[in-house]
Amino acid sequence: MPGLLLDTLRKTNPGKRPIWLMRQAGRYLPEYRALRADKGGFLALVYDTDAAAEITLQPIRRFGFDGAILFSDILIVPYAMGQDLEFLAGEGPKLSPRLVDSALGNLSAVPERLTPIYETVRKVRAALDDDKTMLGFAGSPWTVATYMCAGEGSRDQHETRAMAYRDPQAFGEVIQAIVGVTVEYLSGQIEAGAEAVQLFDSWAGSLSPAQFEQWVIAPNAAITAAIKARHPETPIIGFPKGAGEKLPAYARETGVDAVGIDETIDPVWAARELPQGLPVQGNLDPLLLLSGGEALESGARRVLDAFADRPHVFNLGHGIGQFTPIENVEALLRIVRGWSR
Repeated sequence: MPGLLLDTLRKTNPGKRPIWLMRQAGRYLPEYRALRADKGGFLALVYDTDAAAEITLQPIRRFGFDGAILFSDILIVPYAMGQDLEFLAGEGPKLSPRLVDSALGNLSAVPERLTPIYETVRKVRAALDDDKTMLGFAGSPWTVATYMCAGEGSRDQHETRAMAYRDPQAFGEVIQAIVGVTVEYLSGQIEAGAEAVQLFDSWAGSLSPAQFEQWVIAPNAAITAAIKARHPETPIIGFPKGAGEKLPAYARETGVDAVGIDETIDPVWAARELPQGLPVQGNLDPLLLLSGGEALESGARRVLDAFADRPHVFNLGHGIGQFTPIENVEALLRIVRGWSR
């Protein structure tokens, strides 16, 4: 039997709200920190399928969330496309060669780098209760391209945006290549047991409206159409962080089954402006979860009440912070579980 999360993504509107949190498997959990200290670096954990499955399951065991989100990283796709990937302490991920300096054609694809991720999905799905949903994910093409082009993250993605303006044909080839690999990657996750998938566009907010149409909406629509052709029963959540007023167009034009919204979006506005009946996911400020107390309760209830008349998956507006107290997560769960229409 499908659980509360999968039912909600399939556009039912039960009185109770499912909950999972972005980055729910991570550094705020002592069991994660212990395993990472034992196993080594981040990429080593991702490719140790037993460890990655254990990390994915840790927050389900502790909190009973309705969804288990695969422990992996959006940069596995460029890694499979042939870039070198390393995670440096205090610096974040690094990809090489940078595509602002080197042509896409110089990369030699290594598709077998995706295979262990599918094994992690299989192990997690086998361990989950039937009422818990296995969530797969990938980065959206624009966000992945920003790392591939610049070789690392940046605040305003200026090198990648400049490349897209300067040579839209070459940049478009990068986007299309990412689209193709992402479709195969998500399909592999679904075939391994993922029951819903999320597209993370973490840097969508850095684009002008015209660029947003070209580099966010169009490639996400292409991925969504391809996945739906292969796996029509699998819900797709689109999360264009920072989309702001462009969010309704994203919801209408990409064809996603649910839209994730970040903490900068007024939930009352989103409930009014997004297509009627479309499931929404979000959008508590992670800093409210960090802070706790009355502010957390009032903020959570405002989100719940705003989306009372449509299918709603409770989540944060972005990832949970590493210093978030566990007791605050427990308090949030009590609020969400105790709420009803």
